[in-house]
Amino acid sequence: MTTNWKDRLDGLRLKSLKEMFGVEKPIIGMVHLLPLPGAPGYDFYGMEAIIDHALRDAEALISGGVDGLMVENMWDLPYYVGLDVPPEEMTAQAVAARAVVEAVDVPVGINVIHNGGRVTMAIAVAAGADFIRVCLLTGARVWDTGELDHGCAAELLRWRKNLGAEQVKIFADVDKKHSVAFPGIDLATHIEWTEFYLADALIVSGKMTGAAPELEKVRRARELTARPILMGSGTTAENVAQFLQYADGAIVGTALKVDGVAENAVDVERVKRYMEAVEAAR
Repeated sequence: MTTNWKDRLDGLRLKSLKEMFGVEKPIIGMVHLLPLPGAPGYDFYGMEAIIDHALRDAEALISGGVDGLMVENMWDLPYYVGLDVPPEEMTAQAVAARAVVEAVDVPVGINVIHNGGRVTMAIAVAAGADFIRVCLLTGARVWDTGELDHGCAAELLRWRKNLGAEQVKIFADVDKKHSVAFPGIDLATHIEWTEFYLADALIVSGKMTGAAPELEKVRRARELTARPILMGSGTTAENVAQFLQYADGAIVGTALKVDGVAENAVDVERVKRYMEAVEAAR
């Protein structure tokens, strides 16, 4: 009787990525939103342009065969951190993400750079999304924008419960790109902490957007946890099979864009080539 609370929490967690995506080694394509209102890159083109761009990219990704989508404020740079994300940007992201959720029949996730935490969960609830990417669930790191940031597990898990949103799964980064770890927090420690604080899946990435981690890092992560592992950056049609030896799936953006340039629109032919390599690996 005394362990019922633990059984309930463990029952909320994904046992495998196939449970959500319906396939082994699922691929989550990135829907990079145009700069949102308030961001330096925003040029007053309005929400319709933002939604239209998001839906075109989503359609190209789905046509190319991806298994899920993630809607991200990729171009709201330089990025705010955590709860400093301004309301004009988070509400615009929620509106655009809701349009994507309504347009597709695959699981959709939300990411807010850097480490939105509660903001990301709030957008997911408003949009009806299935999962979120949390950049720093545990530990402490310094972001490329200069802030020393820390994990948000305590507030995030309480926020999710209070919103009645425990069905929204948490995919959490370890050794996150665009940042460096506080001294003493190595990969093994970060994985142990992140798994302990109820992440559904762990994400391994390179140093920056579009950069792949060393294969040895992914292999080591696989040895350190039984949780599902996702590639968080750097996979291409040429290397994805190599990484999927150890990872259980991948989140991919840059490699699926026209000419492999992150700022460009999604290229459906590049998506198809990437998914052909994934199918061979499966």
